[in-house]
Amino acid sequence: MQNQGFDCDRQDLPSPWRAYQSGVVPAEMVPISRLRLGGSPRTGDVSAEHIRVLARATVPMPPIIVHRGTMCVLDGVQRVRAATLSAREHIEAQFFDGDENEAFVLAVEANTAHGLPLSVTDRKAAAARIILSHPTRSDRWIAVISGLTASTVGEIRRRSTVEAARSNTRLGRDGRTRPLDSSDGRRLAGELMRADPDRSLRDIARAAGIAPSTVLDVRNRISCGEDPVPARKSVPPPRRPDEPDPLAIMRTLCKDPSLRLTEAGRTLLRWLDAHTVTGEPPVADVPAHCAAAIAALARHNARFWSEFGDRVSDLDD
Repeated sequence: MQNQGFDCDRQDLPSPWRAYQSGVVPAEMVPISRLRLGGSPRTGDVSAEHIRVLARATVPMPPIIVHRGTMCVLDGVQRVRAATLSAREHIEAQFFDGDENEAFVLAVEANTAHGLPLSVTDRKAAAARIILSHPTRSDRWIAVISGLTASTVGEIRRRSTVEAARSNTRLGRDGRTRPLDSSDGRRLAGELMRADPDRSLRDIARAAGIAPSTVLDVRNRISCGEDPVPARKSVPPPRRPDEPDPLAIMRTLCKDPSLRLTEAGRTLLRWLDAHTVTGEPPVADVPAHCAAAIAALARHNARFWSEFGDRVSDLDD
C-alpha cells in the first residue's frame, strides 16, 4: 500500500533529484579519498555480496551525488564501496550545492526512488527529520519524498517534539501556502462580502488568504444566516476524561453473545465496525476544491449518527 500512486505524484513535485536523473547537472571525476559516507538516510548495512555484484558489473554506473559543502555522498554509497573494492581511485559524481537540510531531502528521495529500497524504519526516521527541518511542508510533500503515506507522516508529525515550532500554515506540493486553521480568514472573507457583495470569490480568497472553495462556503453560510466560521473551526472543545473509547466499545460489543452468535447481530457488528471513526481525520489530504463537498458530507454523517444515537437510546428506556 505504501508506495502506490507515488509515481504520478512525483511528476508535479519540484524535485532536485529529477534534475540529476535528467542529466541537467554535469558530472565530473572525483577522488574517492575526498568523499565522506555519512550523508545517506540508510542506517542498515548492505550485504557484502551486493557490493561485490556492483564491483563486477560491466555496465556503466550512474554518477553518485555529493553534497559539495560537506563532501558527503547523498546517493551512491554502495557504488563508492564497490569502486573501492575494485581498487579505483576516482568515481564519477554530480555535486549538490544546497544547504545540509536540502541535501538530506535529496538523499531521502533518491534512496527511496531507486536502488535498494529504504527500510520502513529508515523512511519514518527520515520523515521525522524532514518535519523538523521543514515544518511548513505538507504531509503529502514529505510523503512523496520519503515513500510513506500522508497519513503516516501526519502521525509522525503529531508524535514529534516540534509542537511549539509548528507553523499555522502548510506549504503544499503545488507551492501554495494554506492555513491549518482558516477561522480568521473566514471572518475576514465575511466582512469583505458584506462590504462589497459584488466582489469576486477569487479576489476575496486572495485578500483573506483562504481557498476560493472556502470563500464559497462562507458565502453560502452567510446567505443561510449562519456564522462564517463553523462551530468545529472555533477553539476545539477539550477532550473529556470520560469520553468513550470507540475501539474499547467495539471490543466489548464483539464479545456479547447476543450479537456475536446471531446473524443479525454479526451484521450489526460489521456495519458498526465499517462506520466507526477513530484517530485524526486526514484533513491535510483534502484537495481544496473538494473541501466544501466533503464538509457537507461530514455534517450529513454527523446528523445521521446523532439521530441514530437518539433512536438507540430510546430502546434503553
